[in-house]
Amino acid sequence: MIRKHSLAIGVSLAVLAVGAAHAQANRAEVIHWWTSGGESAAIQEIANGYKAAGGTWVDSAIAGGEAARSAAINRIVGGNPSTAAQFNTSQQFLDIVKGGMLNNVDEVAKKNDWDKILPAPILKSIKIDGHFYAVPVNIHMPAWFWYSKAAFAKAGIAAEPKTPEEFFAALDKLKAAGITPVAFGGQPWQEKIVFDALLAHIGGADLYLKVYKGDQKAIASPEFKNVLASFRKLKGYTDAGSPNRNWNDATSMVISGKAGVQIMGDWAKGEFQAAKQTAGKEFGCFPGFGPKAPYIIAGDVFVFPKTSDAAAIKSQQLLATVMTSPATQVAFNNKKGSIPIRTDVDAKAMDICAQQGIAAMKDVSRQLPNSEMLVAPDITGALQDVVTKFWNTNQSVDDAVKAVGAAVKG
Repeated sequence: MIRKHSLAIGVSLAVLAVGAAHAQANRAEVIHWWTSGGESAAIQEIANGYKAAGGTWVDSAIAGGEAARSAAINRIVGGNPSTAAQFNTSQQFLDIVKGGMLNNVDEVAKKNDWDKILPAPILKSIKIDGHFYAVPVNIHMPAWFWYSKAAFAKAGIAAEPKTPEEFFAALDKLKAAGITPVAFGGQPWQEKIVFDALLAHIGGADLYLKVYKGDQKAIASPEFKNVLASFRKLKGYTDAGSPNRNWNDATSMVISGKAGVQIMGDWAKGEFQAAKQTAGKEFGCFPGFGPKAPYIIAGDVFVFPKTSDAAAIKSQQLLATVMTSPATQVAFNNKKGSIPIRTDVDAKAMDICAQQGIAAMKDVSRQLPNSEMLVAPDITGALQDVVTKFWNTNQSVDDAVKAVGAAVKG
């Protein structure tokens, strides 16, 4: 009897083991930092796509990009990695690639012709030493201008600004109408985003690239000093409650019409959509001044921590395939506010802001890598500190120039 029971238990355990292995083959724990209303709705589209493909999605949302990335790396180092983890399209994950801590997704990339369908700046970021180590899920442009149609109408602003001069004139009209001109979140990363926006849209693409390539002559130029002066001028159009404000709370000010404009990435559009507002109706958007404005390319990617477990690798491959499929790309980016990484999707289902972005991406001359693609994370951090100090103190333009020059040297 004991032997029979032992055999029965052994068979049952074997069956359970096979079942568990099968379940594990499709189980994916995904670390990400998308926790706002619009972001949560967007990531759910990827989860839905994965579930439809037969997978089990385990959501590990951690508020804040830095916190989420740190948690992912700590899990990898500790020997308990997630299936996938979110990073930005940048050099953020270069060290863990070099440390041999990631699996590549070459098979998925080859099958889907990533070399042909992805923009050059994204390819350069995710393809390292001939291997694909990250799956891009979107193209974000961090320097969009979002505005309240009601606020513009109340202030008597008839058209979107086409030049920096027209932009500041519009801010004056908003101020005169008793509306906070600029909805601003006074956090270092947000200050850096706005600085980069002015560097690209007031300084121009050429100056932007020279600054991030460490050209000291360009950094000391009158044109760059004008960018700094414009950045300082912009602060006069923000409200007293801006320090430490979250980005989505700043977006809410535009949604409600309490503020006129927010300079923020296109993830902000997800907040307008969550509030049941429609692009072109309640709010407007423009990606810079004029039809040839630089289009800064940023975005999000997912990396796949190193594992030799066949079931886990299968989950990673399935997840990479789902994330880049045309259907998931359109559904996800419609909610996220970004545009698809693929050039072969149907854009008709996307709103006017996304269609502007897709049109811009077709003009290679407008494509501009985001700053984190151009410099290492430590230099990005040093520059962010410089920008934050300049924004929050009375530091002179000349002293800020010296600080920027020192920061880019590393």
